[in-house]
Amino acid sequence: QVQLVESGGGLVQAGGSLRLSCAASGLTFSTMSMGWFRQAPGKEREFVAAISRGGSTYYADSVKGRFTISRDNAKNTVYLLMNSLKDEDTTIYYCAATRAFIPTSRIRAYDYWGQGTQVTVSS
Repeated sequence: QVQLVESGGGLVQAGGSLRLSCAASGLTFSTMSMGWFRQAPGKEREFVAAISRGGSTYYADSVKGRFTISRDNAKNTVYLLMNSLKDEDTTIYYCAATRAFIPTSRIRAYDYWGQGTQVTVSS
């Protein structure tokens, strides 16, 4: 059974940093590309960042230069380091896994999803 478990969310002041983690099990992590998405209540889920199994990365314009996605295949974990956080970054963050070879923003490309972790940025 595939499980993706996010952690690291919480409350942070604007301008601060958080690092999200997503621990994967039940799949061959090193063969999967991984992504982070976010979704606010009443809004569509939106792409944040992705990393291929080879380490290539891809970011949404809204987070480019502030967020960094990385992975540790030995720990079956993908990370999202979020710096210079803004009020508009407040929402639930989800990690996801895909068999795609390249990092992708297409939601439908992802086969597995975590339950999400809440990030709240206060001004």
